[in-house]
Amino acid sequence: MGKIIAVGNQKGGVGKTTTAINLAAAIAVNELKVLLVDSDPQANATSGSGADFTNSEGSLYEVIAGSVEIGRAILPTELPLLYLLPASKNLAGLEIELAEDENRANVLKAVLEPIRENYDFIIVDCPPSLGILTLNGLTAADSIIVPVQCEYFALEGVAELFETLEMVKSRLNNNLTVEGLLLTMYDERTNLSSAVAGELRSHYSDHVFRTVIPRNVRLAEAPSYGKPIILYDIKSKGAESYLELAREIINNGKTTIGTWA
Repeated sequence: MGKIIAVGNQKGGVGKTTTAINLAAAIAVNELKVLLVDSDPQANATSGSGADFTNSEGSLYEVIAGSVEIGRAILPTELPLLYLLPASKNLAGLEIELAEDENRANVLKAVLEPIRENYDFIIVDCPPSLGILTLNGLTAADSIIVPVQCEYFALEGVAELFETLEMVKSRLNNNLTVEGLLLTMYDERTNLSSAVAGELRSHYSDHVFRTVIPRNVRLAEAPSYGKPIILYDIKSKGAESYLELAREIINNGKTTIGTWA
């Protein structure tokens, strides 16, 4: 049965979608079958995944609405073992549409559970908010990866997110664990990145991934070509880092929420 990992942080601009796309691609390169689920109405994971939308029959929104069967909405990508369940702007309306639905936090779980066994990993790109779409991602997931930008407000944002995770665990998904915190946009030339990394590791000990994602021009360019970094420039530092992260996750133990120092 496949493992479902949400990639989430309520702060924007921390490398969340970059991580979802490139981690999914890097796991696929390790000869494991991966489904990338774009649950963000901005649909950046959709446009940057390398999928061909010519024959698209619908998005996650239509699947949740019941108008398209999930198998018809899933698209292949340029990587043989990487597949995409695309997003659309229509997802932005779900918050209102599901407002009166008592089961509104479980609609994504209901969509993914029947196909879970078809994949080794399902990576869910959550929106940069703590709204209903992110709650759905956390309810459906076995674990969460939290990208953390190397800047001084990082710890404050992480603390706020953990409060939400504890609420989700107690009320919606008591099996939810933390896969790890991922340092992103790391610049080894600056004291700031080193200081933030040191402080994060000091607060959260070994719950921070060993892998660090650097600031990398090729990594930043890849989305404009609609490709994961592995297809755009596999020799870049960005590609090397996500391949390293994939190996770490494939072999990684899970951290239980509530055990943070």
